This record gives sequence, structure tokens and C-alpha cells, in this order.
Amino acid sequence: MNKEYIVTARSNQVAKNGSHYANLKVTAQKGESFNVTVWDMSESEGPHVEDIVMLDLDALKSIKFPKMADFGWFRSCRKATENDPLYQLIPRPIAKEDWDLCINHMLDNCSDTTLMEFIQQERDNLYEQYSNQTAATSLHHAFKGGLLNHTYELLHMLEGLYPMLPPLKLERCIIAILFHDYGKLKEYDENMEGTKYMYLMGHTYISAHVLHNKLNAAGISNEETIRIVHCVLAHHGQLEFGSPVVPCTQEALVVHYIDNLSARTYACDETANMEKCFALGTKVIKG
Repeated sequence: MNKEYIVTARSNQVAKNGSHYANLKVTAQKGESFNVTVWDMSESEGPHVEDIVMLDLDALKSIKFPKMADFGWFRSCRKATENDPLYQLIPRPIAKEDWDLCINHMLDNCSDTTLMEFIQQERDNLYEQYSNQTAATSLHHAFKGGLLNHTYELLHMLEGLYPMLPPLKLERCIIAILFHDYGKLKEYDENMEGTKYMYLMGHTYISAHVLHNKLNAAGISNEETIRIVHCVLAHHGQLEFGSPVVPCTQEALVVHYIDNLSARTYACDETANMEKCFALGTKVIKG
């Protein structure tokens, strides 16, 4: 059965024997997607993200370790245009107006002018940087601009939740969310591939280190600084998930849980029906 799919994500890898391969995510419509590992495939070889491919699914199922050279399963490839219906399935960075509206709404309910000024100073620059950066190579928000969308989702959830929560310092949560994944600017290169910084330091340390220096330079008190930086250090929630510390303030708990909610629900949404979602540790059931 031949069917057209659009490549919505690609991760280039190197096997233990030094050969290159790629993990492709292909999508036909919302909720209908799957991943395919293509062996002996260099980084320069197509298909790439935004390419439309014609696949023979019956032939693909019969091949245990598919390669581009294998006959039959891969029929054709072309670059998608804006007129292609499948083109709309490519995730895009959220609009600057939505980013500003969300932050402005929360700032209307803040009172610490020093922290508010810090947020205003950083927001535009972070939007520009995050709009060209992935949040991961797989699992969640693995597309150019994914870091922006993931950060915005957390801000938007905080915007809706904070009126119903026990009293907390909203400014701390906003700043921690803005910077919690800042280190991913270093962890991933322009091709959405992992860099040496991922293994030598990790994004949590980089994020906390950069934020600590920025808060100090802005004249934020030491007490405020350590409480905000704690939220970043604790955003993975558990030591076994790479968190240097566990959340021990209300603001840190809020940041951790909405970060987890964004990442896991996105991973669930991006997993096809009856496909294993490793982030959840189970198969996903749609419908």
C-alpha cells in the first residue's frame, strides 16, 4: 500500500561500528504517524524535515532493518510546499504576540518591580533565541522552535493555574520557566543534534549557571537568586531523572509539575496509536 507522509522530525545517529543512520518521524495526518530507523544513511542524504515521501507500508513491514537502497519500500521524495495539505502538519514556533500577551497578563499580577524589570529585559531576546532551537532530538518538542513552544506552554499553564493555587511568588516561577531549558541552546546545534555540552555539563547546570550570573548582574538579592535558581535545578523533579536537587519550595514544585505535564502530554500526542512511548513507559491508546 503506497501512501504519502511528511517528515516531521529527523535525528541523525552513529552506530557503534561507526556507520550513520537516521530516525525519521513521518506523519500522514494528526494522530497518524510512526517512526522508522533508516540504516546506512548519512546526514546529507534525504529525506529531511519538510520532505514528502511516498512509502510502501507493506514492503516496509517486511524489512527488519530498512536501508535507502532496499528495493520497494521507499518510492519517492519531494520538498513540501505551502500548498501541500501535509505541510500544515509541520510544527511552527508560536507567534510573538501570544508570547507577549501571556507574559504581560501575568506581569499585571506581579509586584516585585526588580524581578519584573528583569523579565522585561530578557523576554524578547529569549523569544528570538528559542524560536530557532529544538527542545530535544526526540520525545517532546523535537523541531526547530520546539524550545520556544515548550517554554510558552509552561507559561500559559502557569497563567491559568496561579489564580487557583495557594499564595506563591509568581515572578520566581516566570523567571524559572523562561530559563529552565536555556542550556539547550548549548546542548543542540543548528541541525538539532546533540553537542559535547550535553554530556560534559547538561542543560540543567548550564541553565542554572547562566541564570545565576544574570540575576547577580541585575542586582537581584542573594535570597531571591537562590530561590529562583533552585526552581531551575529542581525542574526534573527526581534525582534519577537528572535533577541535582528535588523541589523543596512551592514555586519549584509548580515549575516541575507543569514542565512534566507539557513534555509528557506532547510525547503522548506525538506517539501513534498502539505505539510504545518511552517517556511514559507504556503504549499509547488513541481514540
